[in-house]
Amino acid sequence: MAKKGYHHGNLRQALVEGSLKLIEERGPTGFTLSEAAREAGVTPAAVYRHFEGRDELIAEAALQGYRMFGDLMEHAYGNGQPSALAAFESTGRAYLAFARKYPGHYVAMFESGISIQRTPELNDAATRALGVLEAAAVELSEHIPADKRPPPQMFSAHIWAMSHGVVELFARGSPGTKSPFPPEDLLETGIGIYLRGLGLIAPDS
Repeated sequence: MAKKGYHHGNLRQALVEGSLKLIEERGPTGFTLSEAAREAGVTPAAVYRHFEGRDELIAEAALQGYRMFGDLMEHAYGNGQPSALAAFESTGRAYLAFARKYPGHYVAMFESGISIQRTPELNDAATRALGVLEAAAVELSEHIPADKRPPPQMFSAHIWAMSHGVVELFARGSPGTKSPFPPEDLLETGIGIYLRGLGLIAPDS
C-alpha cells in the first residue's frame, strides 16, 4: 500500500528517490523494480504505471542528476569569473562536490550504462552540463600560445578524466583506496600540475 500522502503527482518522484537510495547502496544493477517499489512504499504494479522497466527508472534518475549537475556547474563557472583560470578550477571542484553530495545520481549518470542518447531530454541535459566544463576549457585555452594549445575538447576531457578518477578512487569510499590526502587537495594539485605543464600557471605558483 502506498505511503500516506502519495498521489499520482508525486509517486513517480518517490520511485526515483527510492531507486537512488538503492543505486547508492547496491549499484545500478543491484536491485529490482519490486525493491524500488518497496522502498517507495507502493506495490510493484504501481511502478509500471510510470516506468516500463529498471533502465527507464535509472534514466529518469540520471536526467534529474544532469539537470542538477548543470545548474551547479553553471553556478560554479559564473562565480569564478572574471578569471578564466578561477572559473575553470571552480568547475573542477564543483564536479567533485556533486559526486559527494549526490552519489546515487552520479552513479546513474556515469556508471549505469544508460546512454545519454536514450532520450532527447537526457541528451540535452547531459550536453548542457558537460558543455559548461568545455566552455571553461575553451576560455582558458585561449591563454595558451596557439602552437602549444590542445583542442579544447581534449583539454576539458583531461580535466574530466582527472576529476572522475579522483571521485572513483578516493571520494566515494571505495574499499582499499584510502588516500592520505583529501580528494579536494588531490584534484586541485593534479589540475595545477596539468596547467603548469601547459604554461598557464607559473612554475613557482
